[in-house]
Amino acid sequence: MGILHFQQQGQGEDVILIHGLFGSLENLNMVSKGLAQQYRVTSVDVRNHGQSFHEDSMSYDELASDVNETLASLNITNYALLGHSMGGKIAMQMALSKPSPVSKLIVADIAPIEYPQHHNQIIEGLQSIDLSVVKSRKDADAQLANYVDESGVRQFLLRNLAQENGRFYFRCALDFIARNYPQIVVGYEGANTFNKPTLFIKGGNSDYITSAHRTKIMQHFPQSQAKIIQGAGHWLHAEKTTAFNKIVSDFLQK
Repeated sequence: MGILHFQQQGQGEDVILIHGLFGSLENLNMVSKGLAQQYRVTSVDVRNHGQSFHEDSMSYDELASDVNETLASLNITNYALLGHSMGGKIAMQMALSKPSPVSKLIVADIAPIEYPQHHNQIIEGLQSIDLSVVKSRKDADAQLANYVDESGVRQFLLRNLAQENGRFYFRCALDFIARNYPQIVVGYEGANTFNKPTLFIKGGNSDYITSAHRTKIMQHFPQSQAKIIQGAGHWLHAEKTTAFNKIVSDFLQK
């Protein structure tokens, strides 16, 4: 456990943003910019991501504790919480294990269930990149294309590439993420409930949240409602930023 790298902008009531797997706080920039006009927005880099510390363990208890510890160090004691994908699971863990400081919860395109390990090919692709011959992002992209078809997904993943003294390296702790990936796909196994306003936002083209998950969601989040953004996939906040931001701010203002 430790203090995460974070960025803060705006003034007002606190809203906390948590990114997903292989991301960084920059992924939610368009969301934080919109919210910062009315709120004080704190975005964090999860452990093993962005500029935060590296640690060879990634249980949701630990990931939630990292965020809690960081917020305590900033004297943030009451806040709304928004997480996307893995960040949504961290946000749910925080709200279920320590509900008192959380005023509202927003979960973007993820459910509290166990998912199949469908990032294995991506992890294998990233680990297969021979950084010693990479002279540009384009070189890395060409290697990754053997494993990942979608250009947009490759561009997102390769944001983790950084350069120092002419050499490329991964900013995220790739080996730790790979080794702890089974911890990342697990669902919530506890019996706690979060009895405050909760919003699940689903991408219309995404299958991360389905009607089959409704019972489990209502069991732990009895005050939850759902919104669907048509024409958006799993990256709903990036694909339909205006719609996403409007749904979020409407919910926060209620």
